[in-house]
Amino acid sequence: MRAETVLVAGVTKSYGRVCAISDVSCELREGETIALVGHNGAGKTTLIKLMLGLIRPTSGTVKVLDEDPASGRFEARQRLGYLPENVSFNLALTGRETLAFYARLKRVPLASIATLLVRVGLGEAADRRVGTYSKGMRQRLGLAQALLGRPRVLLLDEPTTGLDPALRRSFYDIVAELRSDGATVLLSSHALTELEGKADRVVIIDRGAKIADGTLEELRRIAQLPTRIRLRVTEDAADRVNEWARTSGWRRVDGHLLEIDAGPDEKIRLLRSAASADAPVADLDVIPPTLDELYAHFLGAREGGG
Repeated sequence: MRAETVLVAGVTKSYGRVCAISDVSCELREGETIALVGHNGAGKTTLIKLMLGLIRPTSGTVKVLDEDPASGRFEARQRLGYLPENVSFNLALTGRETLAFYARLKRVPLASIATLLVRVGLGEAADRRVGTYSKGMRQRLGLAQALLGRPRVLLLDEPTTGLDPALRRSFYDIVAELRSDGATVLLSSHALTELEGKADRVVIIDRGAKIADGTLEELRRIAQLPTRIRLRVTEDAADRVNEWARTSGWRRVDGHLLEIDAGPDEKIRLLRSAASADAPVADLDVIPPTLDELYAHFLGAREGGG
């Protein structure tokens, strides 16, 4: 069992009559990447601020690396990394000077700065003023700041905002390295499709409450959404597509392509039928419910009281 790094137990956070977080509990463990998913205003940033110790819960307990993050003890904060959704730096400083400032605050060796800047793609821009950086470059500098000291817990709020596709791939390579090193990485993001295959677990919150928590496979099992099976028939069977679609429940997509939505109890039977020796199938794809579809399902179930 991997060691627990973050514990949120029965936490509620209210601002006057407004309840931002309501009785949320979850555990984060070392070597785990967690996607924190929810609409704007769902409570994601409030939850991250509680983990950082920037605010205290109205009730409940938050522990990060076995300490109260709001206690002010330096040891816990030194092992935390944080990238806010909207990074803000002194525009008169260079990238190198900015990282040096944060390295001194965290008491991290300055020798690590050059390597970090190269790692996030800012090696050649290290001595340019931050005021000349694009939004994507400032986001990369924010990521470098969050990585100072190889934190054991990394909290990232919309981390790929402003990054082009190549840099997004590079970012997730870095996340994979940290995960393999034993770090806990929490990714709060709206880019649900991007998170598939990147997160070990998904935590969905809505209006301050946790409504789902599990791996993609666990959430698919709970949701019981259909799997889409898509097959392409062979050239010599193209004239049979309409008949097949009419008699077997498959939908015709084009002249050679058919698809069907298979419930959990039907999936194996349909796959065996499509893959049988006498089936005129040239290719076959199995498309499980996406994170977007699961997210919509759990929100809908909450709205409907299910």
